[in-house]
Amino acid sequence: MTKQSGDTFVMDIKKIREDARKHMSDGPVTPTYGANRDTVLKLLNDALATELVCTLRYKRHYFMAKGINSEAVATEFAEHASEEQEHADRIAERIVQLGGEPDFAPDGIKARAHSEYKEGTDLTDMIRENLIAERIAIDTYREIVRYLGEKDVTTRRLFEEILAVEEEHADDMADLLAGRE
Repeated sequence: MTKQSGDTFVMDIKKIREDARKHMSDGPVTPTYGANRDTVLKLLNDALATELVCTLRYKRHYFMAKGINSEAVATEFAEHASEEQEHADRIAERIVQLGGEPDFAPDGIKARAHSEYKEGTDLTDMIRENLIAERIAIDTYREIVRYLGEKDVTTRRLFEEILAVEEEHADDMADLLAGRE
């Protein structure tokens, strides 16, 4: 489709147009898509499960937060739950864009999620469990970003954007924990 030699850039627009018409049912996935779509869909569905588990954990912690300063911590939990749900929605949307199906089946979410659903025994334990989960998401999403590289720039950017928020969440939880230990 394109040829580069030295400073010359040549694009075969006729071929690109033909391919666009011929493969319309593939949606945004064109012949220049460089990743293995099945692998990317699995990574996205695993991340979807992770975000759903995180949403549920933060929601539980929001409702179960008790004790001194619990109102401020509960508010933080509620905000994070909302952001994790937004991540899940964005991931599900990308799965559909790539021609896949988002897997919301409850029986498989726990097995696919990177993080665990830990209830926590008290407010400090809840903060600690959320920090651990955020750190897991950070490491796994960094690995996904590395894998995707230039093969699927759109999905990589999605994970980079989510990763930035997960890092903020981890920082928030670390700050809350610092005041308790």
